[in-house]
Amino acid sequence: MATRGNISLSEGINVALTALRSNKMRSGLTMLGIIIGVAAVITMVALGSGARKAVADRIEALGAGLLFIRPGAAQQGFVHHAEGDVENLDEKDVEALRADCPAVTAVVPEVSGSAQVKFEDKNWNTRVTGTTSDYEWVRNAPLSNGTFFTNSDNLRRERVCLIGKTVADNLFVDTDPVGKTIRINGLNFEVKGVIKEKGVQGWMNQDDQILVPVETAKNRLYGRETYGSITVKVADDKLIDQATVQIEDVLRRQHKLTTGQDNDFTIRSMTDIGNAQAETAQTFTMLLASIALVSLIVGGIGIMNIMLVSVTERTREIGVRMALGARRRDIMLQFLMESITLSVLGGIVGIIAGVGGAVLLSRFYGWNTLVVPEAIFLSFGFAALVGVFFGLYPARKAALLDPIDALRYE
Repeated sequence: MATRGNISLSEGINVALTALRSNKMRSGLTMLGIIIGVAAVITMVALGSGARKAVADRIEALGAGLLFIRPGAAQQGFVHHAEGDVENLDEKDVEALRADCPAVTAVVPEVSGSAQVKFEDKNWNTRVTGTTSDYEWVRNAPLSNGTFFTNSDNLRRERVCLIGKTVADNLFVDTDPVGKTIRINGLNFEVKGVIKEKGVQGWMNQDDQILVPVETAKNRLYGRETYGSITVKVADDKLIDQATVQIEDVLRRQHKLTTGQDNDFTIRSMTDIGNAQAETAQTFTMLLASIALVSLIVGGIGIMNIMLVSVTERTREIGVRMALGARRRDIMLQFLMESITLSVLGGIVGIIAGVGGAVLLSRFYGWNTLVVPEAIFLSFGFAALVGVFFGLYPARKAALLDPIDALRYE
């Protein structure tokens, strides 16, 4: 350990590293709080950023120019059912929207439900959606093989279907599903095609579904005349607001709602849904990152505690240095550099652990993660500040020691 008076910055860093190496176990445990805090901040922010990116990708994949109409009024961001029969979207509404909304290029009615699907000795439970042939381009759902069902299939209520990759993987092994017959809720359906893989979007696995003609779904599967939802494609993204007004006017007229009555339907744009999900992800990210920053503060308290112990252990060394001409600021700088070195080294290890954790969560658990440089700089900078803040008191205590009392200390 160097004991002469004034030291340069590089010598101070060497002295700090030598002090840390002399107590490797203690130094490692002291840095643990910083490591965990930095790693947690980076990982949490990566999860939040990945979630927001997934939402943006979903909007891009489905198209921002989509409007979703569902039965039931909206209050404070939630959909609640109106009094009476809320299944109030029917074919007359669809025809009116097609005829009286100039800003709309396509109207796709949908009705969905769960169903048991069987092929030979294999069974699978999935979501079956009745829709029209426009679904393919409106919802960006191309096929990997086969052909989409047609309007004629829909009008004739043909028992044909399109299956997602997850359904195909569970019902067919090394077999081309196209042309095969499966049973949906006990009824035979011919597989006309396989929907191209889209993966998980939000909370829904887009590959775990079956599409059938909407008239077939209503009359043969579910026995109903109403739709669960209507998807509308707007001619231009800039016309979203105009299209929303047109749709609202048409549906209020169709449902004979008078002035002052609330809508008995809800209109949501893809952008609205995406923004809501992104805001939720952002809120949870900030909450989790804040909790992670607390661990950095706890780590800083650990650094201050261990530096106070170090000052006590090296009191005689401090006295010798002062006797050799070291100024109080030199003593203070030495201990402050040791504190900062602990934080910086912990920050570096924490960055590696945080990035590695984000990669592992993505690779082994399939979570959407995106490591952003801002999170790395923020957590590392905060760790360095923690080292300075919590190192000041021990360093000042060391610098204020009386040289004579320090030399007499045993």
